[in-house]
Amino acid sequence: MSHIWPAETVFDEVDLFLHGLRCGHCQTEVRMLGHRHRRVFTLDGPQLLIIRVGHCPAPECRGHSESVSSWNEMAIAPPRLTVAWDVFAWIGHRRCARHWSVPQIRDELADSYRIDLSEDAIEDYIRRYQVMVAARQSDPKELRKVYAEKKPLVLSIDGLQPEKGHETLYVVRELTQKRVWFAEPLRSSTNDEVQRLLERAKAIAASLDCPVAGWISDKQDAFVQGIAAVFPGTPHGYCQNHFLRDLAKPMLEADSHAKVQMRRKVRGLRAIERAVLREKTREIAIETAMTGVTPGNSAEPSLLDEMAVVETTTVTVDHMTVDYQGAVDAPPTPFPEPSVSQPSEAGQVVLDYCSAVRGILNDDQGGPLHPPGLRMANALADVRRSLQVCVKEKKKVVRKHCSNG
Repeated sequence: MSHIWPAETVFDEVDLFLHGLRCGHCQTEVRMLGHRHRRVFTLDGPQLLIIRVGHCPAPECRGHSESVSSWNEMAIAPPRLTVAWDVFAWIGHRRCARHWSVPQIRDELADSYRIDLSEDAIEDYIRRYQVMVAARQSDPKELRKVYAEKKPLVLSIDGLQPEKGHETLYVVRELTQKRVWFAEPLRSSTNDEVQRLLERAKAIAASLDCPVAGWISDKQDAFVQGIAAVFPGTPHGYCQNHFLRDLAKPMLEADSHAKVQMRRKVRGLRAIERAVLREKTREIAIETAMTGVTPGNSAEPSLLDEMAVVETTTVTVDHMTVDYQGAVDAPPTPFPEPSVSQPSEAGQVVLDYCSAVRGILNDDQGGPLHPPGLRMANALADVRRSLQVCVKEKKKVVRKHCSNG
């Protein structure tokens, strides 16, 4: 993959010679003709590979017209890639084992190793890494090494459908070694199609010479009938996850109903936020009416526009009666909704509470073991206790102020 290297990049040169390399046809030692350059990223810094190229010296040999290069190049970097094996494995491990996102991988490479790769290049490397891992997982020789002890197998099968109408990806997995045997997308989930997958699993188990002690799946008819036909007499268990979800359906329905009731009771967040912002706007309007000077902030005329909907109000400030109707009836201005007006310290606390409550009401994640409605009730109870603490502290301040007055 092509890469534009900055002119100031400093490379570590690595010479790859042809020592001991012989022709694949006549076994004559290869003679060097020239060299080529290749630049790659490594975790230790950029490297410039000087790769010697040669051919068979015998004119009558077919290898005389074929150019060969040092095999050591393959030990340093994959073919046609801009990264060495260490960077390639680092990217694949972060993505597949730690589930990092592509932007996160890109930023970490740039920050820690000064490796500048595009997101498209990283996605291409991840695809290649996944193909290599899948090929290794399904390699018959590798499987025979893993299952050399001939222990009984426990297999599972399940279908994953990304969206309705798309192909369903059926995955067969061996549970004792936690190893995926194969995965195949199917357009239909008929008994014949599923049975074909089960026949393939039976063939793999026979090649390993390991007995199948049991199957685990959901209660899909194609699974139940297919396993009974292909593996007669083999125990077929119900997946615990599916069993738990089915068992918890009545509880989740009640939990959903409780969420609806809580959302009905906890209302008026937007009205509270507007009241806090309107209070700040009133202060600006009063200050403008008393001083006769309009604040210079370009966003503050729009604050007065928001107050234009408020009825004429007379306020008393330090025994002075002020009518600020003229201030709030200013003509409309093209400024946007006020956003730079900062509320008071107490008002900001109110806005933070509103934001916390809104986040609690919008949290729908969870499963049978962590029902979202129950978590919502607990979180709202925490907010209630926090508000009660604030009210108690305010009462203490008021009592202290009254006693001193």
